[in-house]
Amino acid sequence: MRSLIFLAFTFLISIYGTAQTTSTLSNGWHLKDKVQDSCFGISLTKAYEFVKGKKSKPVIVAVIDSGVDTLHEDLKSMLWHNPKEIPGNKIDDDGNGYVDDIYGWNFLGGSDGRSVTVDSYERDRVYHKYKSLFDEKNIIIDSLPKSEQYVYEMWMKAKKEIDTDEISAEEINMLSMILANLTNSDSILKLAFKKEVYTGNELEELKTDVAAEKKSQTVFLSLMKMNNALDATNKELIEGLTDYIASQKRKGTSKLNPPLPYRAEIVKDEYSNLDDRKYGNNDVFVDNKSAFHGTHVSGIIAAQRNNNIGIDGIAENVKLMTLRAVPDGDEHDKDIALAIRYAVDNGAQIINMSFGKSFSPEKNWVDEAVSYAKSKGVLLVHAAGNDSKNIDSTWNFPNPITQSTKSKATNWITVGASGDANLGGLIADFSNYGKLEVDVFAPGVKIYSTIPGGNTYGNAQGTSMASPVVAGLAAFILSYYPTLSAEQLKFVIEKSVSPINEKVINPGTTDEVNLSDLSKTGGIINAHEAIKLAATLKGERTTKSLKGF
Repeated sequence: MRSLIFLAFTFLISIYGTAQTTSTLSNGWHLKDKVQDSCFGISLTKAYEFVKGKKSKPVIVAVIDSGVDTLHEDLKSMLWHNPKEIPGNKIDDDGNGYVDDIYGWNFLGGSDGRSVTVDSYERDRVYHKYKSLFDEKNIIIDSLPKSEQYVYEMWMKAKKEIDTDEISAEEINMLSMILANLTNSDSILKLAFKKEVYTGNELEELKTDVAAEKKSQTVFLSLMKMNNALDATNKELIEGLTDYIASQKRKGTSKLNPPLPYRAEIVKDEYSNLDDRKYGNNDVFVDNKSAFHGTHVSGIIAAQRNNNIGIDGIAENVKLMTLRAVPDGDEHDKDIALAIRYAVDNGAQIINMSFGKSFSPEKNWVDEAVSYAKSKGVLLVHAAGNDSKNIDSTWNFPNPITQSTKSKATNWITVGASGDANLGGLIADFSNYGKLEVDVFAPGVKIYSTIPGGNTYGNAQGTSMASPVVAGLAAFILSYYPTLSAEQLKFVIEKSVSPINEKVINPGTTDEVNLSDLSKTGGIINAHEAIKLAATLKGERTTKSLKGF
């Protein structure tokens, strides 16, 4: 899973000195209006004013992610409940093969109740799986059967990355020294605050004449300010850097050691057999750490609106279906393919996918699931990724291009991350882009949303946060105009973007370019313009495709 979870991770950016602009925008800026509020949000209030007095219908949005805090105060009333399943009776009441799937399903679970949390990277899995077939052999790719050419190309890419892209031992040592310094400073600051957890904002206000406290304050604040993360806590900073170092150490042994079978030891399915699909368990939460990403994404889409607590999500008449398939590491194609199918079979009309990777050995399984979703009128919304790369020319999976035919799915939107002048620029410097493959940009910098803990909220950034902004908008539109097809939803969202006439910074080259050079539409989504356009269309969704929704 390549995503920016809180600070995870701009530490390398900090270490190498890239400047970040300090934010002056308030929580929920992404919902606001450029003219009325002077920030480049999606004009959601105007959109709700447009449909005032009009009745809406419920929409099911599936969130394929890391899990969700099912008891969160701002989410629990918005969660989908399987109407055909009796909670806790340990019987598959609806006969779909998944026992007690009340909120959705955990495709990273085992029958013994355990769950995969940390997993390996697809690059390493690919390299070692095919090493005996291709390593040190003089192979001419055109001489291979077409079915093997993709595999060989993928293996060669994995080999090249492993040979050249590993973080050095010196860099690991430097990060470890930073972590040790941070941990020592934290112990001093905890005593100064007389509490275990504090934020960067609180730290900035700390007044002290004690030399050790001043030094510790400087250490923390320098990292937080470089990463535009004064809203983060000491706990999140330390845990984030600890996890990052651990992941880099795992990568550091990739060439010599095959990845550990994290998933196989817990899930115990026959992975190579797509028909072996009745695995997993019903624990869609697991723990606070695992569910951070999915909980944050879910809140962006549909945290309960107008309840005077927490935040307002984008869509109000929504039920969120939770599908856990994304670990700390790279997701497996089989889990993603089956999660898409589960969502479709259980009535989801929109699926948010805030995850991605650079290798997809079983891409055909995902392609078939995408085609299945298309046949049922389901819109897929996918995060473009956070590598500052052009995905017109760089592998980024999953994607809407079918491996076998090279045709492009019409029920798919790829989303890049936008920001604001007060957040360092209109385009996030981490966002992937592509004139052909990125459809729209949406707010993805310093997005405030729900996080695990029952009544807890915080900021995160990434295209992982931009994608649910689009999924939430699609759900909002569909709730008021339920006969619109997936293709019409895509058309409405893309056609109604706010065009950007000023130059923006290309995340990959830092050149000044037109936004039309970075995306197909050259704009940032606009909820008000989208709902107005939707009102003019005659819906194409058939009675048959509406069945079960």
